[in-house]
Amino acid sequence: MSKEHPPQKHVPVLLDATLARLDPQQGENYLDLTVGFGGHASQVLERTGNYTESVLVDRDEYAIQHVSSLKTKGARLMHTDFLTAARQLTEEGKAFNLILVDLGVSSPQLDQGERGFSFTRNGPLDMRMDRRQETSAADLIENASISELAQIIHDYGEEPYMNAKHIAEQIVANRPFKDTESLAAVIAASSRGRWKRIHPATRTFQALRIAVNDELGQVEALLPLLPKLLKPGGRVGVISFHSLEDRLVKRYFKDQFEAGFEAELMPLTKKPIAGATEDVHNPRSRSAKLRVAVKK
Repeated sequence: MSKEHPPQKHVPVLLDATLARLDPQQGENYLDLTVGFGGHASQVLERTGNYTESVLVDRDEYAIQHVSSLKTKGARLMHTDFLTAARQLTEEGKAFNLILVDLGVSSPQLDQGERGFSFTRNGPLDMRMDRRQETSAADLIENASISELAQIIHDYGEEPYMNAKHIAEQIVANRPFKDTESLAAVIAASSRGRWKRIHPATRTFQALRIAVNDELGQVEALLPLLPKLLKPGGRVGVISFHSLEDRLVKRYFKDQFEAGFEAELMPLTKKPIAGATEDVHNPRSRSAKLRVAVKK
């Protein structure tokens, strides 16, 4: 019998703000590039009623299984990463009235210890959003050099470089690791100075997850494809959760908005809408930022 636990309830981030800015209308088609557990998609599709021309994408098999009811209503499901899906849909000549990209790791992913995303629930060092891919966090840690690990922790965890190098040295000295708990313990033991609210392993776990899933590379390559996937007057929303990905989104939208006659997108949000303003009862959403644009 599988020891894996069923996904826990997922609270969609910035749902009210997303619905208000995307403003789904009856008959419009919808592309959700990170459908997750369907919180946003079910609400959007309930308003549009257009299931058969809508596409729901995720690289996590749990997510795809969880939204199977939307498939029975006619929606197309794609079990792949959002960049691959966007490229395929572009090649197919598809265009949409509404697009949403929610870049966060879902609560059910974090809550399942066997997925290895979080040290608060012990499990194997996995961290793969798509478990069909070969390289897990354990593989990365086992094979990377001190300098490679230090760069990952510094670049993707935004850990000061000397701290990152010290953590990397301790990881290499103590590898292999059997689970998330043992890795977090080594990082905590190597922490310099006292720590209070944020566990010293938090940034390293974020960095490893980003590296394993090529999250920033995916975002950077996706953004220029969004205008191609939008119909004129179509709206796109992007929800980011940490400064690295939000910086990419902010810069791309800014470049679009300042491109004059060559601009394909215009802003529907002058400033990002922060998760802390709406989802006060959902702690994981407090760092979320929603940016929305419309195609000219």
